[in-house]
Amino acid sequence: MTPTASPTEPAALTGQRGQPSREIALDDDSCSFGRTSVVVPEQSAQHHAEIEPRREEAARSWTDLDWPTAIWIGGIHLAALAAPFYFTWSGFWICMALYWVTGGLGVCLGYHRLLTHGSFTTYRPVRWLFAFLGGISGEGSSLVWVANHRKHHVFSDQDGDPHSPRDGGLWSHMLWLFPSHPGDEVAAHVKRWAPDLEKDGGLRFLHTTFLLWHVLIGGGLLTAGWMLYGRDVGISWLLWGLAVRMVIVFHVTWFVNSATHMWGYRNYETTDDSTNLWWVGLLAFGEGWHNNHHAFQRMAKHGHKWWEVDSTYWVILALEKLGLAWNVVHTPHGISRSAK
Repeated sequence: MTPTASPTEPAALTGQRGQPSREIALDDDSCSFGRTSVVVPEQSAQHHAEIEPRREEAARSWTDLDWPTAIWIGGIHLAALAAPFYFTWSGFWICMALYWVTGGLGVCLGYHRLLTHGSFTTYRPVRWLFAFLGGISGEGSSLVWVANHRKHHVFSDQDGDPHSPRDGGLWSHMLWLFPSHPGDEVAAHVKRWAPDLEKDGGLRFLHTTFLLWHVLIGGGLLTAGWMLYGRDVGISWLLWGLAVRMVIVFHVTWFVNSATHMWGYRNYETTDDSTNLWWVGLLAFGEGWHNNHHAFQRMAKHGHKWWEVDSTYWVILALEKLGLAWNVVHTPHGISRSAK
């Protein structure tokens, strides 16, 4: 992307539905969300240069914890421990359904392939819907999640990677989330790594209302179960549909950061430690074929061998058939068909 290009949309994916899709060369700068394609005003870049060393120093310090995040994640885990005492099959199946909706559609498809890497283009309300589903996974707003992940790709397993196992397996899995970062640092971090999303009013609204949706969903599950089947069922739906489901989505996503940079096999030589790990591939709806993804970051399809099941890509194909996705990056050479 050149400095004169609009930073709000990747240059190679600005075609509109109904127009012929252009061939995309994935090694082109326009197909990488990194230093060359994230346009930052000079003042913001200078601010980034000043505060980034402090971010890295804080990330290694345990004297100043991010207590809201620690309480949030710890509280969800504690609530999940009570779930076996209120087990119901209806609560279990609500948990499994929301696991796919929030983890598969929200995080894997929405946060990762759509918002982070631009693997396809869709209507703005559809973007907001997937961002909403990602938000109710409990992993934070799309603004911060995408900024962290884009930075991870630029510095993967090098100095500056937010969550490399080279700094420790447990660190990469979850401990990296707990050091405190002041609000100005978070704002500068988002402006540096996700300026396109930061300019989207709908995504900013979801960012500021992050906790509200969890309160509403939790209250809805409790109320619906209680009114239909009694108090214990209401508590079951709350604990299984909210707490247990969020713990599952948390750790499945975190395994992509940790396990798939530690164990597994590699189809491609990359400059990082990314691997393909079958059980993460299955649990994370195709995200566990991580070496494939690091080799071709913009490619919508993460499973490149016949046995590498990628259910998230199947959803993208369905969206394309329905006319809700276009400019889909199907192959290592970019778009292999015209938009419908």
